[in-house]
Amino acid sequence: MSLTLDLTGRVVLVTGGSKGIGLGITHVFRAAGAAVVTCARSASAPVPGTTHRVCDVRDPDAVAELVEGIVSSHGRLDVLVNNAGGAPYAEAATASPRFHDKVVGLNLSAPLVAAQAANRVMQQQDTGGAIVNISSVSATRPSPGTAAYGAAKAGLDSLTRSLAVEWAPRVRVNAIDVGLCRTENTDDHYGGDAGVAAIERTIPLGRMARPEEVGHVAAFLASDLASYVSGARVECHGGGEPPVFLSAHLREQP
Repeated sequence: MSLTLDLTGRVVLVTGGSKGIGLGITHVFRAAGAAVVTCARSASAPVPGTTHRVCDVRDPDAVAELVEGIVSSHGRLDVLVNNAGGAPYAEAATASPRFHDKVVGLNLSAPLVAAQAANRVMQQQDTGGAIVNISSVSATRPSPGTAAYGAAKAGLDSLTRSLAVEWAPRVRVNAIDVGLCRTENTDDHYGGDAGVAAIERTIPLGRMARPEEVGHVAAFLASDLASYVSGARVECHGGGEPPVFLSAHLREQP
């Protein structure tokens, strides 16, 4: 078997695929030969060779209509990448219940709804399908300022494992726990080049990820190269976060 990652003929839906990490994922799948459909809450110029649809993934009816439209146009749906997500900074003590509901809805409930819609199609296909959930390192470590987001991503990792059991053997379900990644908003979020450089010095590989590097992992998990991988949580974080006590100890050395 060739180890070439070739997704020619596969039909892929990338939620939130028009910017940030999602855009990198879209580019990778397109380069691998897949027919890619992206969606977001707003209209966007599609990546060349792809199709963009307006859809709020928190709306089950809209998601069902989106998936039905993809099957009507392309005849199938082979891969779902649940990428849409995120949350602004808000202290848990003062954030409103409505705020928390929205964060959990976008990062946990919406991926489940999209996965259900995709699974209904994939279970009827001879080749089944693959679902890749874009999660976060916030699922496995404290997430101060984004507590509801971290809790939702932990739920998404758990959901991944459960769906992998329920929907086997036809559909494989995996998750990627993504660390810090350079996007169009990184400089503003972390205070410009100096702030970003300071943060990158704490990462073992010395830099944040590029969106397409997350895309490479997603494409692998969606491909036949990962045909026996399901229920997995793949960490894509450049080596993770070294323990704070270690850096504190080193600072105290004479």
